[in-house]
Amino acid sequence: MKITICGAAGRMGQSILDIAKVDETVQVCGAVEYESSPAIGMGNPAIVPASKIEEVLPTTEVLIDFTNPATALKNLEIAKKYKIPVVIGTTGFISEQKEKIAEAAKEIPVMLSPNMSVGVNILFKLVEEVTKLIPDYDIEIVELHHNKKKDSPSGTAAKLAEIAASAVGKNINDVGVYGRKTIMGDRKKDEIGVLSVRGGDIVGEHTVYFAGTGERIEITHRAQSRDTFGAGAVRAAKWIIGKEPGLYDMQDVLGLK
Repeated sequence: MKITICGAAGRMGQSILDIAKVDETVQVCGAVEYESSPAIGMGNPAIVPASKIEEVLPTTEVLIDFTNPATALKNLEIAKKYKIPVVIGTTGFISEQKEKIAEAAKEIPVMLSPNMSVGVNILFKLVEEVTKLIPDYDIEIVELHHNKKKDSPSGTAAKLAEIAASAVGKNINDVGVYGRKTIMGDRKKDEIGVLSVRGGDIVGEHTVYFAGTGERIEITHRAQSRDTFGAGAVRAAKWIIGKEPGLYDMQDVLGLK
């Protein structure tokens, strides 16, 4: 399988490159970074600037994107031009950007997921089921990441909040509360709290609290290495080849739906 990685010099890009090196079924035929990146010209294959992405796409079977929302949308449009499937691990998309991704997925297969680890996707399923079983419990989500992470809350925490809200028939836009600093009175019964911690080199940790009267349930996922996400991205890339146009997620890849 021939892949091109956008964001090749980033933490996730480097993880995918490392995994590809030891996977005999994967060949990295393209590596792309932003125009002024100090990584341009480095690596094997040599990293090229975004302006030259179309030079590597003719030999690409799947494009993997770990960049930023605006860049990811640009890369998606280029991939659509060449009819290349795309795996997007970039996070921080707003509603309008997600709509554009869904539109592109009508023409090419797109796998969009805020987190590609097996464990986190099992966490998604568990949170949905537990929320349905105890819909009257207060739900709070706490996520921890390294001090270089740009978006807050994390895409995974946002997804967990969406899943919990949907499980009780709510829209997260109506019930989500992100951080608290005010005299806000009593906690609203149907709100879902999401709080972010940034520090050190924490790879990623997410805990969902279900708090009832006299008890609480905590479900936690801790990532000890980015390789779990990189491996998931490569697995998704292998899975998406040959799929019909459509918008998929990691639950599809893992057969959890």
